[in-house]
Amino acid sequence: MAGPADRNFILSQGLEAPEAASCSPVSSSLRFQPRVVGTLTLAGTILQTPAIFVFLAVVLWWSALVPRWNPFDHTFNATLGRRPGAPKLGPAAAPRRFSQGMAATFATGIASSLLAGWHVTAWTLEGFMLAAVTALVVGRLCFGSFIYYTLKGQVAFAVRTLPWVRAVKTR
Repeated sequence: MAGPADRNFILSQGLEAPEAASCSPVSSSLRFQPRVVGTLTLAGTILQTPAIFVFLAVVLWWSALVPRWNPFDHTFNATLGRRPGAPKLGPAAAPRRFSQGMAATFATGIASSLLAGWHVTAWTLEGFMLAAVTALVVGRLCFGSFIYYTLKGQVAFAVRTLPWVRAVKTR
């Protein structure tokens, strides 16, 4: 049985909530990209390698701007998405694309900071990015989607989709 955090996370990504039985698989599928981004961000933070963040920035910008060709979604669909009963990922809705754009902005800032030798700035941005991706992967809290809905004037909906809120109206 899926908990409210999975359902709320799916809604925050701009999707309609599926049946309760499929909330957990859909939520897990949507968190494939953040898991990969988090792993690369952790590696880049440990190694302090600008190339990792340049790569992340390019791929995340591509994902946000050309959602039909998101390499993360295509990789998921070609691997884990082939399992029986696994949901397929389609083009991202606006809240998810906004989140990808935010992550791309952070990756760009980190790469630029590392290349400029601004290590404290890079560490600070890396810390924020690692905190955000951890909140998303572990807690199903997507800061990017929350900010998206807040900027769109849908603060009440953004608050209702927080992981710890029990019942969510779809809009």
